[in-house]
Amino acid sequence: MAHFTKKSKAKPEISTASLPDIIFMLLIFFMVTTVLREQEVQVRTILPMAEALTKIEQKRYVSYVWMGPVKLSGNRFGETRVQIDDALIDDMTNIRDIMYRKLVDQPRLIVSLRVDEESGMGIVTDVQGELRKGGTLRISYSSKRDISNL
Repeated sequence: MAHFTKKSKAKPEISTASLPDIIFMLLIFFMVTTVLREQEVQVRTILPMAEALTKIEQKRYVSYVWMGPVKLSGNRFGETRVQIDDALIDDMTNIRDIMYRKLVDQPRLIVSLRVDEESGMGIVTDVQGELRKGGTLRISYSSKRDISNL
């Protein structure tokens, strides 16, 4: 006579031995693909309104130049200055050198000018001249969409 044994209804456990490897790979993936904001804007930039705008799709080719009054302590503002990356520019001729080096590293470079609406046109003209001397001719002007005329 054959004896039949009852099969256990317990399911086999899933092995978690590879779980730390998977978590580590995901962590590395997100660390590599995440883009962090690198610049701290030291000038005020309230962008002017515009009716016709074109969005830049390839943001990785964009280098920002901020122009506006320097932020001081106590919600005060100083004179109008130019900022590239994290540095305030003291000598306007440095702009052409900085941007030329960036253009050599990234030939498809687009310079986006973020100018405070109260800044004078003189500083914008000076920056444009330095950009031209540095060979960075692809320039974009940042603004906000004027929705009142839509």
